[in-house]
Amino acid sequence: MTHSSESPLMPRTEADPGFGWLSIARLGLIQACLGGIVVLATSTLNRIMVVELALPAVLPGLLVAMHYAVQILRPRMGFGSDRSGRCTPWILGGMAVLACGGVLGAVAVTTMSTSLASGIALSVLAFLLIGVGVSASGTSVLVLLAKRVAPKRRAGAATMVWLMMIAGFAITAGIAGHLLDPYSEARLLAVATGVAVIALVMTALMLIGLERTARAPEAAGADPVVREGFRATLTKVWREPAARHFTVFVFVSMLAFSAQDLILEPFAGTVFGFSPGETTKLSGLQHSGILCGMLLVALAGSGRLFGRRLGSLKFWTVTGCIASGFALAGLVAAGILGPGWPLRANVFLLGAANGAFSIAAIASMMRLAGEGEGRREGTRMGLWGAAQALAFGGGGLLGTALSDIARLVIDDIAIAYALVFGLEALLFIVSARLASQIHEPAPTIPSQTPLPQQPLSQEAAHA
Repeated sequence: MTHSSESPLMPRTEADPGFGWLSIARLGLIQACLGGIVVLATSTLNRIMVVELALPAVLPGLLVAMHYAVQILRPRMGFGSDRSGRCTPWILGGMAVLACGGVLGAVAVTTMSTSLASGIALSVLAFLLIGVGVSASGTSVLVLLAKRVAPKRRAGAATMVWLMMIAGFAITAGIAGHLLDPYSEARLLAVATGVAVIALVMTALMLIGLERTARAPEAAGADPVVREGFRATLTKVWREPAARHFTVFVFVSMLAFSAQDLILEPFAGTVFGFSPGETTKLSGLQHSGILCGMLLVALAGSGRLFGRRLGSLKFWTVTGCIASGFALAGLVAAGILGPGWPLRANVFLLGAANGAFSIAAIASMMRLAGEGEGRREGTRMGLWGAAQALAFGGGGLLGTALSDIARLVIDDIAIAYALVFGLEALLFIVSARLASQIHEPAPTIPSQTPLPQQPLSQEAAHA
């Protein structure tokens, strides 16, 4: 069989540069497609249920939480790509399930107008499918990036893929919003079906030739992960100190990251008197900061901005967590001092710190997935993806619940919000401590001779 540098069963060597930016952009387009379906389900259908159908807001809230909860299946999805040795079937299959879930969600909403019970039952099934589809497709995209992207490109690759996913959110929301006006059930079904079909076709096109046919497992040395079952593989991954430590870091940091989302705008409206339009602009300012933080780390990771000394992913992960903690401490001061505090600048800095740590963490995730015993990139990535999903699902609930409890106990609403922001700041400081203990390999001299059979670094197994 002719040797292929694209084989997913073969580790990337120093002589093999891995994916170029065009290949990374193709995976980014797949993430954009994924984001397009998800935003239609979690935002547009949410709004229709609450406004047009006058249903309690807790219903879409529970459905969204369910789509996060089902992502505990991510390790199993990642194991599937490990065992098969290919990511393409899992990416395309996951997108197909996600597309079905998106269309079924629209059908469920239209059904609610005539039969609420049937509509809710269909919605539950739809959001379960959405969670399963995101788990399979999203995890496998990250696995493919982890296997095929060179170390110097990881921060840039993570930034590109995540920005394209955000673009998928924005473009789909904008176009769908335009096409749904004036609202009708027929329009909703047409838009949901159109988004699903476009996403599925685009994903299939982007995957053509991206991952070539893998060699047989026997040719790769009978990798033990092919013979083991899922439970045994997950147990071995969890026993790896680096994988277990990183799982805890991902959960704690993403819990702190997501807990602020649902209370920042109410805080600005209640304490600073911002109008709905002003709080929306404030949220936009925060996302602008996130973009700047991501780009900063992408440039630093390539060594083009500060040189190699400050290009360490560990440095930016720790710094981003500490800066996020200080920015949240600034919001504590804002709650105490009131309207005199420079809230907009504070929120922008919070976004920049969040963007810096999150992209550095994702790039670190791509590196750590390939380290450790055996080729279990998918299982490791799935474990961390599940931790992130559970943290996101619980973070919003935790932030809003803590703010409600604090407001019941403390008469001063501003102080109540400040207390919650303070707890979130402490979570980020804990995250910084965890990030400081993430193993980083010592710099190595690039090999001049390709070594296709050489296994990936084993350093993380002994961290």
